[in-house]
Amino acid sequence: MRREWFGVLIALSLICACEPVDNGPSSYAGRYDAKSLSQPPVADRIFINGNVYSFSWKQPNGNGISDVSAPKHSDQWLADAQAIAISGGKVLAVGANDDIRHYANELTEVIDLKNATVIPGLIDSHVHIEQLSNRLNEVDLVGSETPSEVVSRIQNYLQKNPKSIDQWIIGYGWDEGAWNGQYPDRKLLDRYFPDHAVVLKGRHGFALWANSQALVESNIDARTEAPVGGQILKDAQGLPSGILLNRATDLILKSIPKPSSEQFEDSLLRAFEEMARSGYVAIHQAGADRHLLTALQNLSERDQLPLRVYVLLSSRDPELMQQWLSAGPSKDPNGFLDIGGVKAYYDGSLGARGALLIDDYTDKHGVTGVGGVDYQFPRELVTAAIQRGFQLAIHAIGDAGNRQVLDLYQEQYSLNPSIRQNRHRIEHAQVLSETDLARFSELDIIASMQPAHAVEDRLWAERRLGRKRMQHAYAWRSLRQHQVDVLLNSDAPGSDHSFFYGLHSAVTRQDKMHQPTNGWYAGQALTAEEVVFGYTRWPAYAAFRELQSGQIAPGYWADFTVVDRDILNVAEQSPPALLDGLVVMTIVNGRLVYREGQI
Repeated sequence: MRREWFGVLIALSLICACEPVDNGPSSYAGRYDAKSLSQPPVADRIFINGNVYSFSWKQPNGNGISDVSAPKHSDQWLADAQAIAISGGKVLAVGANDDIRHYANELTEVIDLKNATVIPGLIDSHVHIEQLSNRLNEVDLVGSETPSEVVSRIQNYLQKNPKSIDQWIIGYGWDEGAWNGQYPDRKLLDRYFPDHAVVLKGRHGFALWANSQALVESNIDARTEAPVGGQILKDAQGLPSGILLNRATDLILKSIPKPSSEQFEDSLLRAFEEMARSGYVAIHQAGADRHLLTALQNLSERDQLPLRVYVLLSSRDPELMQQWLSAGPSKDPNGFLDIGGVKAYYDGSLGARGALLIDDYTDKHGVTGVGGVDYQFPRELVTAAIQRGFQLAIHAIGDAGNRQVLDLYQEQYSLNPSIRQNRHRIEHAQVLSETDLARFSELDIIASMQPAHAVEDRLWAERRLGRKRMQHAYAWRSLRQHQVDVLLNSDAPGSDHSFFYGLHSAVTRQDKMHQPTNGWYAGQALTAEEVVFGYTRWPAYAAFRELQSGQIAPGYWADFTVVDRDILNVAEQSPPALLDGLVVMTIVNGRLVYREGQI
C-alpha cells in the first residue's frame, strides 16, 4: 500500500531548462522512470529512507476536509515519497528510494533520513528578527507570575553575566495582558537596581516597565506628554509610575544605547541560527527600519543570510518609506532578500486595552481602545505604498480596527482595481465582527495569525471581550470556511516560535499544560494538514514565491524541514506528543543550515 504512493520517479522539470510550471497542487508536473532515461542528471545530494510529505496536492476545504488528491486513506496519512534528489539548490526529483538512487554517482552525498518525516521548509510569516536578536542578550521574563519573580530573574542574570553590571538592564517577556489593572511601578526596580537603567519589555510589545534611572536617561518626567496613541501611567503624586503603554514605549526604547553595525549583524546571525534550529527556512520580517534593512542587505551581499527573508518595510520610518516609494518593490533573483511589502499598525493590543473595538471593553466601561489617526496610523504613506505596488500588511486586533482596515482596502481598490492582486494582509485579525468575516474573501485579504496567541491570551481575553464577541475571536476556522488563506506564525519573539508549539496550539486550542481539557473555543481549531499549509504553501503564496517554495517538487527550491515524528498522524492520534517534537535537519537552497545540535 505504501509503495503505491511512492510510485515511480517524479518528473524532472529541469530537463526543460525552464522555470517550474504551476500545474496546481493536486499532482506533480509529470512522472518518469529514471531507469528509462539514458543519462539521468546527477544530484549534488540525495536524501533516502524518509517519510516525505510533498504537500503538492490540493488544499483542504474550508471545513478542513482533505482533498481526494491528498495521500490519506482510511484516516491514515501515508507519505507520498521516500527520497529526494537535489542539484544546484533545487529539487531534482522526488520518489522512491530505488528511483532516486539513479541520480547519484560517486560524488553525490547520500544522507540517510532513518525514517524521519520531511515536509516543505517551514516559513514563519510574522517575525521581528531584530527583537529576537535582542532577546538573546536580554533577561528572559517569559512566564514570570509576579513582580518579585521578575526581580529574582534579573538578579540571577546579573550573577551569570557580570559584564552586564555597567550596562542597561534589558528584560523581555512579562505578560502585559495578565498584569493589566495591577501593574507594578518603578519603585520596586529602584529598590533593587538603583544604579542601573532598567527597561523591561512586555511580551507582546505594547507595554514597558522601567525604573527611575531609565526614565531620567530618557528625559521622561511629570511634564512629559504621551505621544498620540500612547499612555504614561502616573502615580498618586503625578509622577511617571514606570509603566508606558502602546506608542509611549518608543520614548524609552529609542534611548537604549545602540550596538555597532558589526555587533548588530552578529546578533542577527545568532537569531537566524535560532530560527534554523527551529526548522524555519524563511521568515517574513514584520517591519524593517533603515538600521535593520541595511544590516540585512549587508548580510545578503556577503552571502551570509542562512535563511530567506521577505521584508515588510516599517511605515514608522518615513525616510525609508520615501526612498522605497521611489524605488518600488524588489525581488532578489536568488530568493534570499525580497522587499515586497509595508507593515503598518492600525491599533494597539487587546491585553493593554489598546485594540480598537466597536463597543466598550467588557471589563472597562467607556473604553474602546485606540486606532487609526489616534494611533498615528500613517494613512498617507500607506495609501501611497499600496498604489505604488507594495503589498500592505496592516496590524489590526480589534473588531473596529479590522473593519476600518477592510474599509481602507475596499476604498483603495475602487481607485485602482489592479492592486487587488497584490495579496494584501491583515496581521493578527484577532477580533472580528461576524459581518466582516466574508469580506476577507471578497477583498482577497490574507489573514496572518498566531496560534499561540489564542492559548496564551485565554486567561484574560474573555474578560476583555465578553462571551458573545469571543465567538469570532482567534477565529481560524471561521475564516477558513470563507476560503481565506490563513498564514500561521509566531510573532517572534512575541510568542514561542517553536513550530511544534504552534501546531499543538492550532489543532488542540490548548496550552502547554494541555488546558483547558476540551480546548478553548475548540470549534475554531484547525487540522494538522491545514497548519502545515499555513506554515508552507500559504506564506509562500503571500510572498509571491508559490512557484519556487512551499512544496517539495521538481524545480522548486530545495528548502525543507526534517522532524522526528509523523506530525500528520500524531496530531490526529496523540496531540500531546506534538510538544515533544524535535527538528532533525533544516535544509535551505540544498544546504544543511542545521543538523541536530549543530549549525
